[in-house]
Amino acid sequence: MINLKIITPSQIYLEQEVDYVEVKAPHSVLGILPKHAPLVSSLEIGLLKIKMNNATLYFAAGEGIINVRKDETVILLSSIERVDEIDINRAIEAKKRAEERLSNNVTSSGKEVDKERASKALARAINRIKIYSDYSKD
Repeated sequence: MINLKIITPSQIYLEQEVDYVEVKAPHSVLGILPKHAPLVSSLEIGLLKIKMNNATLYFAAGEGIINVRKDETVILLSSIERVDEIDINRAIEAKKRAEERLSNNVTSSGKEVDKERASKALARAINRIKIYSDYSKD
């Protein structure tokens, strides 16, 4: 078993023993099993998958860091939503807003658009929509 802790800026989201963790790292997907070698990696916006008790849970994860140690795996994330927590209408609206910001150079109040922030917002919205469409049980 893996002693997994997932932490966001606002809370300890999950603290549980699990059988398997899968996360999106730059250039690869990392699969973590019990007794995995120590590892530290940045994480990209993407799917986070957890297997435990013969069930698989799917999450939309923001950027973060994973630290795999002998006794514990800690994942620090900017955000996380379990597939059944995703508000698909809100995600679609967020995608539209981010696309609009990226297509303009200035906001309605005349400020310059922060392209990096808008790009990340777009990536998070697209990730949430994809995970919802791929893994929700409507």
